[in-house]
Amino acid sequence: MEVQLPQGTIRYRDEGSGEPLVFLHGLLVNGRLWEDVAELLQPDFRCIVPDLPLGSHQIPMNADADLSPPGVAKLVADFLETLELESVTLVGNDSGGAISQIVATKHPERLARLVLTNCDAYDNFPPKLFSYFKPAARIPGALALMSQSMRIKPLRRTPIAFGELTKSRIDDGLLEDWLRPGLDNPRIREDTRKFILGISPDQTMEAARELERFDKPTLLAWAPEDRWFKVEHAERLAASMPDARLERIPDSKTFVSIDQPERLAEAIGAFVREPAPASAG
Repeated sequence: MEVQLPQGTIRYRDEGSGEPLVFLHGLLVNGRLWEDVAELLQPDFRCIVPDLPLGSHQIPMNADADLSPPGVAKLVADFLETLELESVTLVGNDSGGAISQIVATKHPERLARLVLTNCDAYDNFPPKLFSYFKPAARIPGALALMSQSMRIKPLRRTPIAFGELTKSRIDDGLLEDWLRPGLDNPRIREDTRKFILGISPDQTMEAARELERFDKPTLLAWAPEDRWFKVEHAERLAASMPDARLERIPDSKTFVSIDQPERLAEAIGAFVREPAPASAG
């Protein structure tokens, strides 16, 4: 499915019925990150999974689109409004979790709940593993060279690519689906460059401060074995927010939805089924 927004065309998947769950992915992946979790939740919930303009999308954004993290958060808010979604549970991972935090603090009007899996928080935006992205984005042609290097399939599984993000092996076809748009289309790479250049830890630091006033129910479903998005940040967020709790998802890394889809779907489903406090929102 597709929807036209002021920033451009967004493709999305929309399956199931019931309370709406909207899933946000991070940089250099697309909504397929969530396909196993969404499939498990579809019998009870409406699962909506957009392909955000973060490097693995098929349709380039308009040339004037603001694709900084706050700009993508505004895009998500526009997406929710255009689809007339209300009482949304917003679920984020990786840099999509950073975007979710900005949506929750800057555009909370359509949210009922927030779920954060392993993601950027506080001053960890981007994580050290991918700190080379931003200087590369400033050098003409550097991102194109980095992207083209991913044609060499063994490099896709190295620690500086996707090798440290899961405990289980990511399917070859899924990696191809994530990488092909950036390999083939320079306009997709430009969208990616705009997002990377817009990243600042100031954004997640500000979001963390403002989340201290976010009184809607929040679940932090976190893999404690993740080296790059440490569980200490999840503990700190859970302790600082008015109505938040942490649930650890063992035997997984950053992409919890790939390593432990059943455990994660069970945690999200149970969380959404709980009655919201009368004071929330």
